Amino acid sequence: MNTSSSTRVQFERQLKRIQRDVLRMGALVENSFWLARQALFERCLEAPNQISLQDEQIDQLYRQIEQDCVTLIALQSPVAQDLRLLSAMMQLVRDLERIGDYAEDLGEISILLFPYPVPKDMEQVKHMCDRCRAMLALSLAALSDLDAESGLAVKVRDDAVDLDYETLYHSLAQQKNVQGVVEPIVLLVLTIRHLERMADHATNIGKRVAYIVTGHR
Repeated sequence: MNTSSSTRVQFERQLKRIQRDVLRMGALVENSFWLARQALFERCLEAPNQISLQDEQIDQLYRQIEQDCVTLIALQSPVAQDLRLLSAMMQLVRDLERIGDYAEDLGEISILLFPYPVPKDMEQVKHMCDRCRAMLALSLAALSDLDAESGLAVKVRDDAVDLDYETLYHSLAQQKNVQGVVEPIVLLVLTIRHLERMADHATNIGKRVAYIVTGHR
């Protein structure tokens, strides 16, 4: 094997390792989201601590993947298609990291909500949460398969989440004659805002997968 072939084999091996790490990070983020759901809707008070511990692993992977991508670009002078993949991966892990951060925020909100009775809008919030989790799952499946069509399909689902957000925000903001403290209402507004942003980041991941495959933004 000549030097050029050997270098290419080594490059592809490193690229595959980065892709595996991105999928591992995606699995951790997906699990953090599930734990946040357990904390919010099942009142599981162990979950927020698990999310925080897992978030450290997510952040560590994020930094490592970014560094590995930069190193590979700097040392190997990749061709256009490889450069597209590496640059998209660097952007994509940023979206994953943000979803992980929002999952941690939801865990903290669940602790603050715990002393209060279950708010009346909680069931609708759960439906919104499940829509967002399905979007993340679809975007990660698209990433695993490098499937552009599935990646772009995530955006279609985002419209339903936006409608959930508008409907719930209106319901929460228009409440009258609120008895007692308003903290649960404020916390639910924060919750739906975080969920809406998580859906946006899942949409970004889907778009980035499509870009990796097609080269079109």
